[in-house]
Amino acid sequence: MAFVHLRAHTEFSVVDGTLRIDDLVAAARQDGQPALAITDLANLFGAVKFYKACRGKGVQPLIGADLWMQPEAGEKNPSRLLVLVQDSRGYHNLCELLAQAWTANVQRAQAWVKWEWFDTYGDGLIVLSGAEHGAVGQALLAGDATRAAAIAARIAAQFPDRFYLELQRAGLPGQEALVRATVPLAAQLQLPVVATHPMQFLTPDDFEAHEARVCIAEGETLGNAKRVKRFTRDQHFKTQAEMAALFADVPSALANSVQIARRCALTLVLGK
Repeated sequence: MAFVHLRAHTEFSVVDGTLRIDDLVAAARQDGQPALAITDLANLFGAVKFYKACRGKGVQPLIGADLWMQPEAGEKNPSRLLVLVQDSRGYHNLCELLAQAWTANVQRAQAWVKWEWFDTYGDGLIVLSGAEHGAVGQALLAGDATRAAAIAARIAAQFPDRFYLELQRAGLPGQEALVRATVPLAAQLQLPVVATHPMQFLTPDDFEAHEARVCIAEGETLGNAKRVKRFTRDQHFKTQAEMAALFADVPSALANSVQIARRCALTLVLGK
């Protein structure tokens, strides 16, 4: 076991995913992956279907979500944070966080989670920094290492021994520079790093269909040459061997993906 996928936007992400759960789980099973995560954008709509599909294929299901975080003082835009459920308490806490965001804090058609909510609903959750979409990554890309360190230290204090700095190499602009900035920051703060791959579709051939879905969600057209393109053809399901080759220079980031999977042990009681 070399790597576990901890990040995937399925068709239940609606705006930016076309992964079908049964196909994703089958691909993980075929590659011999013992665990797999679903982390749709600001929802758990696919969690039960995913849980049942994984259990049926002998794959450990990891449940999580990609959260929109409310901007703090001095920030104009929301950041993102990836959370994974460790146990039943964490599952209920994540449900509560999303429920509060959707019922009490919808901004720009997005459900924003407030940082202080974690003081009450942070137990049972493992947190990943969100790579370039996270507050730490945004500060590093802006060249503000001091602010990045302060944000990372604060989140680590909120989630003791449950916060990981995320590394990605999916061909998006700035990702390699961010990896080079994140690794020294992790060493400075004695925080672990973890490799993730932002999956949005199953195979490279699915990229065009995915882009069409994004355009529908954003009111754009595929033919618009000026359209902002936020995804690459590389954001498909990758095998353990492919991920191991991609992060051969940071073996701890691969090992930590497996460690996180081992730290998660959620059992759902269905049918009640």
